[in-house]
Amino acid sequence: MDVTQIAIRPARPDDYEAVAAFTRNTWPDREGTDYLPQVYHDWIEGGGDRKRTLVADAGDEIAGICQVVMLSSHEAWAQGMRVNPTYRGEGISTDLNAALFEWARDRGATVCRNMVFSWNVAGLGGSRAVGFEPVTEFRWAQPDPASDLGESELAVSHDPTIAWRYWVDSTAREQLAGVTLDRVESWALSELTLSDLEQAAEETAVVAVLSDGVCAMTFRTDVRTTETDAGQTETVAEYGVGAWDDINAAQALFRAIKADAADVGADRTRVLVPETPRHVSDVAWLRAGVSDHPDFVLAADLTDR
Repeated sequence: MDVTQIAIRPARPDDYEAVAAFTRNTWPDREGTDYLPQVYHDWIEGGGDRKRTLVADAGDEIAGICQVVMLSSHEAWAQGMRVNPTYRGEGISTDLNAALFEWARDRGATVCRNMVFSWNVAGLGGSRAVGFEPVTEFRWAQPDPASDLGESELAVSHDPTIAWRYWVDSTAREQLAGVTLDRVESWALSELTLSDLEQAAEETAVVAVLSDGVCAMTFRTDVRTTETDAGQTETVAEYGVGAWDDINAAQALFRAIKADAADVGADRTRVLVPETPRHVSDVAWLRAGVSDHPDFVLAADLTDR
């Protein structure tokens, strides 16, 4: 094949069949399917100067696809990097990422992050090869809204400034390099700000746990309705981060999350927590539910490109 004839260009609605053809079975040895064929048209629609979706056009086929989204004035997020198996090893991901980096840098981004499942060895290697460096790792705590986590005597506040005061000095912030779930873009992480928590307090929920000072915090980013593999719908409440001092603070925090999720009619929850022995074992100790594998966050420095 002559890869010099492959053109990098914006994705179009009529690329759908070609993209779906190589993304329906992205991870054949894993349970579940790739989300791209289900979201493709919504994914590429609009965006203006906020997002850009590019494909590598090989003429009769699409050789690859990737999207970048501006999360703030200086943060970009790369997602959905897929390369057609026929064209792997031909530098397609390098060309796509270079174009996305340039687009993001032209709009003021100084960093571009992405997320790779820890089991996705090919994705990790590909990310490192095109300029992404390791930043942090996290796991999902999954407290059941219907479960009983026991009683707690600790007080709960919904003041965003109290939650912020805990976050800025927390070990969770240090471990996560300051990033949490983004409030707007699903499955993206961005730097948490006081403004984010103030908006969350108005629009969703903020929780701070008090015990001789603040000892834990979280905020809700979204409530989504999804379809299960069995074809049923379920409501998921997502929380941008879970940060706490000790097991008692964690218990109070997850009780508050459980109550908030129940209030919004959620069937289940996802809470981003740092991938540390203490945080993960605290979640396990409380039997709050935890994902099987961590996810890795990487970042590319765009200031010297």
